[in-house]
Amino acid sequence: MPPSTLAPPLFSADLPGCGGVIRQRDDDFEVEEVPSYEPSGEGDHLYLWVEKRGLAPEFFARTMAQKLGISPGAVGTAGLKDRHAVTRQWVSVPKECEANIGRLDGNDIRVLKTGRHTNKLKPGHLRGNRFRILIRNPDPTQTTSVAAVLERIRTQGLPNFYGPQRFGRGGSTLELGWQCLAGQAPRRIRPFLFRFALSAVQSYLFNEVLARRMHDGLFRTVLPGDVMAKWPFGGLFVAKDAAAEQTRFEARETVMAGPMFGRKTYPAEGAAAEREQAVLRDNGLSVRSFGGFGKLVLGTRRHNLIYIDDLTAGWESEGLRLCFTLPAGSYATVLLREVMKKSIDETVEDAEDGEE
Repeated sequence: MPPSTLAPPLFSADLPGCGGVIRQRDDDFEVEEVPSYEPSGEGDHLYLWVEKRGLAPEFFARTMAQKLGISPGAVGTAGLKDRHAVTRQWVSVPKECEANIGRLDGNDIRVLKTGRHTNKLKPGHLRGNRFRILIRNPDPTQTTSVAAVLERIRTQGLPNFYGPQRFGRGGSTLELGWQCLAGQAPRRIRPFLFRFALSAVQSYLFNEVLARRMHDGLFRTVLPGDVMAKWPFGGLFVAKDAAAEQTRFEARETVMAGPMFGRKTYPAEGAAAEREQAVLRDNGLSVRSFGGFGKLVLGTRRHNLIYIDDLTAGWESEGLRLCFTLPAGSYATVLLREVMKKSIDETVEDAEDGEE
């Protein structure tokens, strides 16, 4: 396994942070799902707008299923939500559960409203997550610097890195991923963990391509052959005329899209392709390394940066309050690290719904 640098470079390294701590209480970290659609009002699936707190995401569906007397597989969610937080999201269950919904309300789960829809919720059925986060004990002398960090992110975008927690404590999930990719997976590994570990390798390589780009001063420079994506949603295409595409990028019509390597990753060309291939070579890999895994690592593209139009901050008696919305698959801890300028605990969960 090659050496792993799990902490990506900072976009605002030249500006001091405010320090402080997060998640001292569940109420300090609020996450609300931004759904792709609302319940239509009819159908065989009952949608529940659920608030939970202090409940690990891997136990959420199981807990709901147990209380409703159904199998965990009958519970549909659009994505995972943090444990040490107050979170709100849609959950789908069979309509036959309606008479038993009262069983769900307790210390860790509350049903706030219900609706009907024609399909079961599946992973990725969301636009993003809205965050309201309190940083306690920040340095009050850094108000000017924090304002400058946030303004830079508002105007230039936030690097769309995967947070260190994506790779497990001390990089354990990533290490397992390298083993799986090399055909040395432990015996009797759970299918979910196998897939998650392979995805951690893809995530690490995406971070490495983006980190090298930032190191070379190319974060906001369109290269010949770059794969571009329409912003905020839209198809992929290759930048044939870098100057023309730079103009579209500056107008926020498009963004560069980095590789989640796999056998069907949309190919870059020219200088951009050379940079991506260099990352694979330096890690002892090629595109052929991702063959033989079926649909697990087909490959895709991920935005190199995201724009956060609703990013606000307010200094309160208890600390600094940040409010913002991220697209599905992006990490709040990446933004927090820019503001706080301190390592975020690798073991902390983060909403990473809709991950590719």
